[in-house]
Parts: sequence; C-alpha cells; structure tokens
Amino acid sequence: MSSVLSAFLVSFAFIFVAELGDKSQLMALTFATRYPIGVVLAGITAATALVHAVSVGIGAALGAALPTRPIKVIAAVAFVIFALWTLRGDSLSDEEKERAKEGTRSAFWVVAVVFFLAELGDKTMLATITLATEHGIVGTWLGSTVGMVVADALAIVVGRHLGARLPEKAIRIGAALLFFAFAIWLFVEAASA
Repeated sequence: MSSVLSAFLVSFAFIFVAELGDKSQLMALTFATRYPIGVVLAGITAATALVHAVSVGIGAALGAALPTRPIKVIAAVAFVIFALWTLRGDSLSDEEKERAKEGTRSAFWVVAVVFFLAELGDKTMLATITLATEHGIVGTWLGSTVGMVVADALAIVVGRHLGARLPEKAIRIGAALLFFAFAIWLFVEAASA
C-alpha cells in the first residue's frame, strides 16, 4: 500500500471517529435545517480543507524537527487527551448557535467562516497535526478533510431521519475507546523504538 493511501486511510478513520459527537456535527445539522445541504457541505469542505492544510503543515514541521520517540510519546498523550475530551462531550455555545442562525450573507460563506473559526484549536485540528507528524502531508490532509466532511454529512442525514433519538453517549464512548486504543498503540511503539 502506498504511503499516501496509508496516510489517507489512517487520517480518514481517526478524524471521522474524532468528529462523532463533536460540536461540528451539531453545527452541520443546524445549518442544514436552514440552508440547502449541498451548500452546507461545500462550506464545511472549504473550511475543513483550509484548517487541515494548516494543521498538516504544522505537523510536518514538528515531525521534521523532533526525534521519533518523543513524537510518538507526545502523540500518545495527545490521543489520551482527545479520548477524555470526547468523553466530556461537546455542545454549541450560545454564540455559536447565533452564528449558525445568521443568514444575511451568502449561505456558503456563513457556513465556511463559522466552521473555520470553530475548528481552530478543535480536537480534529490537533489530531490532524498529530497524525501529520507521523504520516505524509498529502494523504493526511486528504484523509482528515474527507473524514470530517463525511462525518458531518452523516450527522446531517442521520439527524434529519432520527432527530433527537441519536445515542450520543454511546457514540462518544465508542470514539473515546478508539482514541485510547490508538494511544496505547503509540506508547507501545515508542517503548520499542
């Protein structure tokens, strides 16, 4: 398997999981009740592609500057933090709810700007930085971007069909367990390096 494909698959899987139960999914669903789904997904894609391009740039720079063992330990600790963050859960602040309701500008730009601002410093941005320290830039960027957009699209589709009956707690616990598993894997790799 090529390194780009491998980086794509790993990044897609982890960002998709990280996005489950995240406030971005709530924002996507909120926007999709007001604007056409295609416009919402286009805005999410544009914002995500930009945030994750910055993230992989930072991750690649860190990966080149630091030795392998410390990177693996830092990445493992980061994924433990992501797991705990996921268990805590996410909700939209009143300010984010208000931004989601704004409709005076083009829907695409409203969605893109709100998502861009919401993702700065979010766990998916930090996870993308972490993944980029170990994997290729292009595969990580594509995988993380597609993983986030697919997770948000899934939230829109499932949310519209199931409404408030989604098992949010079970989704959060499952995602957190996957983060813990990845952290353990990285700790084992660091110990054997």
